[in-house]
Amino acid sequence: MSAEKSVYEPLDRPEVINYLFHPRGESGFGSGEKRFEELTISVEEGVTIGARFYACDKRAPVLLFFHGNGEIVEDYDDIGQFYQRMNINFFPVDYRGYGISTGKPTVTAMMNDCNIVFDFAVKHLRSNGFEGAIIIMGRSLGSASVLELINTRKELVDGLIIESGFAFALPLLKLVGINLDSIGVSEDLIGNDKKISGFNKPTLIIHAEFDHIIPFSDGEHLYNQSPDPGKRMLKVPGANHNDILARGLENYMEAVKEVVERSVKFHADQ
Repeated sequence: MSAEKSVYEPLDRPEVINYLFHPRGESGFGSGEKRFEELTISVEEGVTIGARFYACDKRAPVLLFFHGNGEIVEDYDDIGQFYQRMNINFFPVDYRGYGISTGKPTVTAMMNDCNIVFDFAVKHLRSNGFEGAIIIMGRSLGSASVLELINTRKELVDGLIIESGFAFALPLLKLVGINLDSIGVSEDLIGNDKKISGFNKPTLIIHAEFDHIIPFSDGEHLYNQSPDPGKRMLKVPGANHNDILARGLENYMEAVKEVVERSVKFHADQ
């Protein structure tokens, strides 16, 4: 990691880190035959990030996925196989300390690492003959990583999906009792709402109607800030933060398929 001071450094305080990150290792239990390639990505000397690549077709689109703060890539084995059957290559990645990854998570590390992970993924895909469109998707905490990427790598991104993403970081921190004055934070350093305003390619926002962690209004704000003329907002009726798939799988997958198809067309037209 660069020795240059990070704009996110004020958020690297223990009281913030302990709220934002809940790392855990892999269970070690599998369902039998592996349907994925396990990868490790070097992000700093002595620090690696774990990832899985559920490949299906070298011409198919790729969904690079950043998960929520209490999840690991192992949790997405079933959905990975689901995407394979949909002819979508699925590439979920972890954060430091999660799954088989080493190191300890911080906001600064997360925001730096997503760029290194993205560059690795693109190089790995193209060097192995995967030619399809690249769509990035972030769930919950993962929205910060993908919106950072459209701020730094948008020329290489063909589509964007945000699930349960936050528009504003400060209200979340206040909600859990963090004294923003004590950590010297008076403005939203992550700036998700501003970053999305610079991405006019295929965009999908998914949010639960009754999300008790990140209000539905945050999803609406991200949608309103998006300049994509064909953008779509999917509200999952009756759902909360962690049961979107259980309550709205069919509509969820239909919406993902639609934005992926738009991204493939965008990629082909370039």
